[in-house]
Amino acid sequence: MKYKKIILVLSLFIISFSYIIYPYMENKAKEGFKNELIRFHIRANSDMEEDQALKLKIRDEILKEMKMKFKDTETIDESREVIEANMMDMKSITENVIKREGKDYEVNISLGQDNFPTRKYGNLVLPAGEYETLLITLGEGKGQNWWCVMFPPLCFVDIEHSVAYNLEKEVETEKEEEPKLKLKWKVADIVKNIKKK
Repeated sequence: MKYKKIILVLSLFIISFSYIIYPYMENKAKEGFKNELIRFHIRANSDMEEDQALKLKIRDEILKEMKMKFKDTETIDESREVIEANMMDMKSITENVIKREGKDYEVNISLGQDNFPTRKYGNLVLPAGEYETLLITLGEGKGQNWWCVMFPPLCFVDIEHSVAYNLEKEVETEKEEEPKLKLKWKVADIVKNIKKK
């Protein structure tokens, strides 16, 4: 009778952990991860080849000009301060590239929360949800966007060979299968140990 009570209590604990505590902890971990990133997006005017090429020229110019300013940032707050202090410079850089390329697009730049689906960045999978984002919108902003992670400063690790440079289009990924908890084996081990005693 005593063993049955122990097994029942352990089973209830494991079931509670599996269905109540574990999902809560996992969700908190994901939310914490999102709060430690600043994404950088440049949304093209359209999907026409020349608009997509323009978007990438703007990307190159901004990353080149901003690299040294982000060099010594170690925290998300420091990166946010650098972004806020340089938003008008980034807007000017964007406007100059647009003018140089013979276009006349309006430029909007903002730092705030934006909602995204699950995306892949190199080997890093960013789950769907709200992220702090520096967003530059060119003209109508109806084209595909280029993006990278501004903090941690992955955009600036190597401008010539950055992982982000290989992501001309965002790749939607299927949700990775989460490892299944092997609860029944743990319960079996506990029962075996109790029986031995």
